[in-house]
Amino acid sequence: MKKVYVGMSADIIHPGHLNIIAQAQKYGEVCVGVLTDQAIASYKRLPYLSYEQRSIIVKAIKGVAEVIPQATLDYRPNLRSLKPDFVVHGDDWKEGVQRDTRQQVIDTLAEWGGELIEVPYTPGISSSQLNRAIREIGTTPDIRLASLRRLICAKPFVRICEAHNGLTGLIIEHTKVEVAGKTMEFDGMWASSLTDSTVRGKPDIEALDISSRLVNVNDLLEVTTKPIIFDGDTGGKTEHFIYTVRTLERLGVSAVIIEDKVGLKMNSLFGTDVVQNQDSIANFCAKIAAGKKAQVTEEFMIIARIESLILKAGLEDAITRAKAYIKSGCDGIMIHSKEKAPDEILEFCRRYNSFEVRVPLVVVPSTFDTIYENELATAGVNIIIYANQLLRSAYPAMLRTAQQILEHGRAYEARANMMSIKEIISLIPE
Repeated sequence: MKKVYVGMSADIIHPGHLNIIAQAQKYGEVCVGVLTDQAIASYKRLPYLSYEQRSIIVKAIKGVAEVIPQATLDYRPNLRSLKPDFVVHGDDWKEGVQRDTRQQVIDTLAEWGGELIEVPYTPGISSSQLNRAIREIGTTPDIRLASLRRLICAKPFVRICEAHNGLTGLIIEHTKVEVAGKTMEFDGMWASSLTDSTVRGKPDIEALDISSRLVNVNDLLEVTTKPIIFDGDTGGKTEHFIYTVRTLERLGVSAVIIEDKVGLKMNSLFGTDVVQNQDSIANFCAKIAAGKKAQVTEEFMIIARIESLILKAGLEDAITRAKAYIKSGCDGIMIHSKEKAPDEILEFCRRYNSFEVRVPLVVVPSTFDTIYENELATAGVNIIIYANQLLRSAYPAMLRTAQQILEHGRAYEARANMMSIKEIISLIPE
């Protein structure tokens, strides 16, 4: 019997998929290459269902003889392994991100006389529309909670941006740009203590209790679907941190980051200009261990933030602490710096990559913002957090508008700073 290969994401199965498989079956025995999470995330959003879940669904479809993973958007590795007589695909890939992939398939099949069969696109069915409809419905705490670990496994790095209210959450949820044929977007949100405090006119000294900060988290949960990382400051007393973990986990927050400082919390970017004290390794390890013991699921992450470079304790101290925190059970390490150049961060990464036991590495390029994401990813960084850029962008615009109204005695001159009234009232759909 002739061999037929079909590649598909199969995240949202619809009549178009079933039609492709039915047509493929006419040419021989059908093998479906289900794209892995990594393959899909390389050019668009992370799939709702894991590879394992999607492969089980496809295997159950009538006409499918075999299911194998397709680890990249590139079909060639699987094609050269299987040498199928036919590849069957919808005719909707002649333009866009998959155009080059289509030509690669044609050229590869020619090596053994194979043929590409293109099936007309099924009218009235749009995966993009189905995806939008699902996002409008929302998500569940369990799905959101687990999504950060899936993203870390699927992508070269995870891109996170701060969200200090529901509106900025919507910006992170929906903003996309096309770069070199790929859709670029944020993967999740950072619930920052700095921005939470600032929008309430308070200093970043843990003046807001957890209950107050959960107001913003709940606003984000109501209007978004992407994972949330919570800025837990120092975590407070170990006995209190246990309940913070349980609360965040229950809500569906994916991770909490706590810093290894004690006493009155001051923003790290003050560095040694103010009095800041680092916790002992033993005490902080005990806090991490208590938090891990308190959580219910395996998906929730406790990430340890190391302040050694901020407090001028040195690289060796940072390395020692990273090893100890990993041993205590933390799920990630965040290394922080307030230098304008990324040199000390990159040196930490170099040393960190040699660890026998390594957990995901997090970096916040607030001051050293000249470095590109791909440079950090190449250095071994798994999560990049843009921790305060949206609020820092909003304040100057609002201040300028307020000044112009006072200067001119009317709002007309400030129009250039603002969106129209029609845009603002239609910004949030009813």
